[in-house]
Amino acid sequence: MLASEHSVTENTLGHTGIIMMTKNTRSFRGLSRSLLVGLAFSTAIGVCAAQADAITVYTSYEEDEMAAFLARAKEDMPDLDVNVLRLSTGDLHARILAEASNPQHDVIWGWAVTSLIDPRIGELVEAYTPAGIDRIAEQFRDKDGKWFATTGYMAAFCVNNEVLKAKNLPMPTSWADLTNPVYKGEVVMPNPASSGTGYLMIASILQMMGEEKGWEYLNSLDGNIAQYIKSGSRPCNAASEGEFAIGASFALRAIKNVDEGYPITMVIPSEGAGNELEANALMAGSKNKDAAKRFLDWTISENAVNEYYNWKEIVTATGGKMPEKFKDAGLPEDIASVMWNMDFVWSAENRGPVLERWQKELER
Repeated sequence: MLASEHSVTENTLGHTGIIMMTKNTRSFRGLSRSLLVGLAFSTAIGVCAAQADAITVYTSYEEDEMAAFLARAKEDMPDLDVNVLRLSTGDLHARILAEASNPQHDVIWGWAVTSLIDPRIGELVEAYTPAGIDRIAEQFRDKDGKWFATTGYMAAFCVNNEVLKAKNLPMPTSWADLTNPVYKGEVVMPNPASSGTGYLMIASILQMMGEEKGWEYLNSLDGNIAQYIKSGSRPCNAASEGEFAIGASFALRAIKNVDEGYPITMVIPSEGAGNELEANALMAGSKNKDAAKRFLDWTISENAVNEYYNWKEIVTATGGKMPEKFKDAGLPEDIASVMWNMDFVWSAENRGPVLERWQKELER
């Protein structure tokens, strides 16, 4: 039986229970899949109820990121059990809404701001000001105190230096540069209908240029696009391997490829980098609020911030130390200075219409 449903992986880090559900092409047989999901999650909830210092957290952090963050949290809070359900952004959105009348978790952690600002989600979370919140700039916090973002990702170009030299092409510095006819067939970027990175690029272009001029620009840029790839990282990898001169991707992929020795330069578009933030919130229906607040306090601690830097290009809290490889690749320490100030409400409300138009006019 083939399936593209969710699979469940259960792990333990010390006393930290991790329950992860991820999109996977591998399948279980018969009824085992849904039964395993139900039993695993019910067991976790039962454990939480039996222990005073235990919480359940929902997240969309990638599995390897999440495991590293939780290991650090366990070192800092050995007496707190953190049971985690990991789902993709969209699937987590559906689950939280499905459980709205009886929430099964205490904390939302590392979830897209464009999802958290859904008014239906807003009714399920309550304002909380964690200790040390002043270390996070106001632009990364909800004005009503219902969420705060600690991490995120942003757009960047991966430019192959060897391809530029071989074809006598100039180094691009902006989105505007990419419409230069000399780059025809040399640019690849993510398909926004399948890639969150791709959508944040389109959304930021429409916001910074205005919708009319933004769509004119996208149609002009299309003349130079070789492929729209259904991945946020693949455009950078394709450019790194010399398949194309320029791959529009995200900064962390560029940083890693530079660090691994690929002949590329990371370029942050001079107009500003489109971005998505990953935020945290306290569930109003939590039955373990003291422990949940303790965990939320930890998420902006110095130790947490330093761990984020191993995995994220956007770390909003001050006090951590940006890795040297980030600086060597060209990421400024004042990362807010190169980020486009996204209107996340606009991005969320206009996602459907934008993607519908993009697919009609530009998708291949």
